[in-house]
Amino acid sequence: MAQVAGNKDGQELILPYDRLSRLNEALANWLVLRWDGTAASTYEKLRSLRLGIGTMDLRIASIVLATNAILLSRNLNDFARVPDLKVEDWLS
Repeated sequence: MAQVAGNKDGQELILPYDRLSRLNEALANWLVLRWDGTAASTYEKLRSLRLGIGTMDLRIASIVLATNAILLSRNLNDFARVPDLKVEDWLS
């Protein structure tokens, strides 16, 4: 988006817009888990435990717990602190 926003030359926008289009096509096939009431309630419970992890990671964990999913992350140190969270690192 920075390449698109900062460029006035129409010809130079072809490659950045092509990349953006391909990214949108790839992401269209992903399942995106939503923030909902169950995730919000789970977040409040986890926040009260003062687990010492960041707000965004806590929100991610809440969504995963609320949907009974498995979180794929390299950040095992922080996410291991969340009770009952199933987390796997497929990159190591």
